[in-house]
Order: sequence, then structure tokens, then C-alpha cells
Amino acid sequence: MATATLKIEGMSCGHCVRAVTEALEAVDGVRAAKVDLEAGRAVVEYDEAKTGPEALVGAVMDEGYTAEEIV
Repeated sequence: MATATLKIEGMSCGHCVRAVTEALEAVDGVRAAKVDLEAGRAVVEYDEAKTGPEALVGAVMDEGYTAEEIV
């Protein structure tokens, strides 16, 4: 299992957190996603054989938020 930390911009409420969490958890290979509204970050545990940071960022952006991996 690998872990990625994403910086997410555009979240303003609990609905945003749910939307981003659900989008990340829907990506094949994601084991867990913890989204922090105040910090504007998400920490995602995933299976490297099934997905990667690019797919995670894409899932968040598909929900209408800006995202990038923090390296």
C-alpha cells in the first residue's frame, strides 16, 4: 500500500468533503481516503498496482475541485 497527500482547493463545507471522499474511494485500488476541510488536504491509501496519484487528482478534479499531489 502507498499513501498520497493531495492539496485540494475549492472545498467549503461538509458536502464538499463527502463529495471528494466518495470520489476518491470510488477509484479502483483506493483503500481509504481521509479528507480534511480546514487543511484543504486529503490523505489517500491506495494499491500502487491498481492506481496512482494522477488518477486520484483526476477523480477530485472531476468533482469540480482543484487538486495536486504534495510531494
